[in-house]
Amino acid sequence: MTAAAVSTRPQRAEGYGHLAAKALNGRTRLAELFQEGAAKIRLPDTFDHSMEAVIINTAGGLTGGDRMNWSVVAAPGTRIDVTTQACEKIYKASAGTAEVSTSIKVGAGARVDWLPQETILFDRASLFRRLDVDLAEGAEFLGVEAVLLGRKMMGEAMVTGLFRDRWRIRRSGKLIHAEELRLEGAVADLAATHAVLSGQVAFATLLYAGASAEAYLAKVRPLLEGHMGGASQWRDKLVVRLAAADGFALRKILIPVISALRNGGPVPKVWNL
Repeated sequence: MTAAAVSTRPQRAEGYGHLAAKALNGRTRLAELFQEGAAKIRLPDTFDHSMEAVIINTAGGLTGGDRMNWSVVAAPGTRIDVTTQACEKIYKASAGTAEVSTSIKVGAGARVDWLPQETILFDRASLFRRLDVDLAEGAEFLGVEAVLLGRKMMGEAMVTGLFRDRWRIRRSGKLIHAEELRLEGAVADLAATHAVLSGQVAFATLLYAGASAEAYLAKVRPLLEGHMGGASQWRDKLVVRLAAADGFALRKILIPVISALRNGGPVPKVWNL
């Protein structure tokens, strides 16, 4: 076989990061930390009982065939805020689909806030993202996922590609929330329809599961007035949907809503760097 006949497999980014926390002397402390490949986790100092974790993809973005896996375990009575160092960028895929999987387990009386910065999808990007959350009785969870279909201010747009987003939230093993989003093919044309995004290119979903859902609804709804979005609550679950013309407009409403769902607390500091 000649050298020209030998096919070369493109190099792919892969990573796995795992974080587990325990309660010790009234504070959330590190119990386990594992990082492999392009996945890194940093733990900035905090000045209260909680823990903040910043997850990092050292590959600088993802493309077809890349794989990232994150795992977070919060023991009973702990509090963890998880965010990203920067926006995750999904570049054009020449072949294959990038996959990002996140698994979160929250013990009784614990709370995890999953607060990654926006995911930016470039033209011809291909991404399949999964979020699986297991909650114990009395646990709280806040999940935020924001997506930009290109960077409007840079003159970039996601015209075609694939974006699939799968959420499964369970409490004590019982499914309490499931959703599947799939934008495939002519994504810009889909986003332009009234039934999808009505021409907006930035959107976000926020989900809170916990005993404060009804109280949070009263705080969130006034913030949505004059914006494209809505909020609904049933039992101990609150879901907020937002859409905006660009990433800056989305952040202007997204940050106040996140703060309301955190009892007035700010977003993680890295959001403002």
